[in-house]
Amino acid sequence: MQSAAALSRGESMIQSIGTRGQLAFLSLPAVLFTTAMIAFPFAYTVWFSLHEYRFGDKPKLSFGMNYVELAGDGEFWNGLRITLALYLLSLVLQLVLGTWVALLLHGSRKLSGTVRTLMISPFVLPPVVVGMMWLVVLDPSIGAANYLLESVGLPRSDWLASPAWVIPTVALIDTWQWTPYVALIVLGGLQSLPPTVYEAAQIDGASRWRTFWRITLPLLAPTLVTAAILRSVDLLRFFDIIYVTTQGGPGNASNTLNIYGFRKGFELFEIGYSSALMITLSAIVLGAVMVLTQARRRVAW
Repeated sequence: MQSAAALSRGESMIQSIGTRGQLAFLSLPAVLFTTAMIAFPFAYTVWFSLHEYRFGDKPKLSFGMNYVELAGDGEFWNGLRITLALYLLSLVLQLVLGTWVALLLHGSRKLSGTVRTLMISPFVLPPVVVGMMWLVVLDPSIGAANYLLESVGLPRSDWLASPAWVIPTVALIDTWQWTPYVALIVLGGLQSLPPTVYEAAQIDGASRWRTFWRITLPLLAPTLVTAAILRSVDLLRFFDIIYVTTQGGPGNASNTLNIYGFRKGFELFEIGYSSALMITLSAIVLGAVMVLTQARRRVAW
């Protein structure tokens, strides 16, 4: 009897291994294609970054001099400062507002389905459409934003034309589009929290505010870090809305690293230098994701 059972288990293991092998073989073309689509452009960009190359000229090996020039480029450091400022401001706004919206939806479950459907609309819109729409809203002469300011007795603002206001304005535009996305992620995290913890807190007489700070927020930490990782990848590579609304202006006030790299590569045709800049930006994105991934492991429960 034991030998028959062992034989049966052995046959099951062989069948399982065979099934996994078939699945791996069938998925191999897709894996190779995806890897090639990522690896080849990245490797080609690295190759360009190690050469002095302007469009139309012959590439000349520069042994990393593009990176040395990058370290001494004031525009690069200005773009890095703007990129990080926009990233931090947008990320904080989206996490705070997204959590608040998720808590509202979680507390009113009768409306959550309808409101959740309506909330999807901003982040499914193409960034170009969002940028053009907000250009009209923020127009200094005929825009609705200045009309609302005047209606409550506040002075008009130049919004995107003001060096002092352009970064907060762009951050607000991106926050308007992507806060619903963060809210849906946080709402999913809220719905997965164990109810027994809240029942115990209610029995102990904990207030809503104390329950939020001592129970909800710590339990939501992995979800919030996951949302931060997903948004960080896009925010550090911010391009579409800035290019549509300001193109890096006024002056260089919104000239992020992505906009600066685009200008160098496709306006000045300095392909080698632009490639070095993009590799540097990719390293920054990867570093931010790795830091946040480690943070998520520490707050996991």
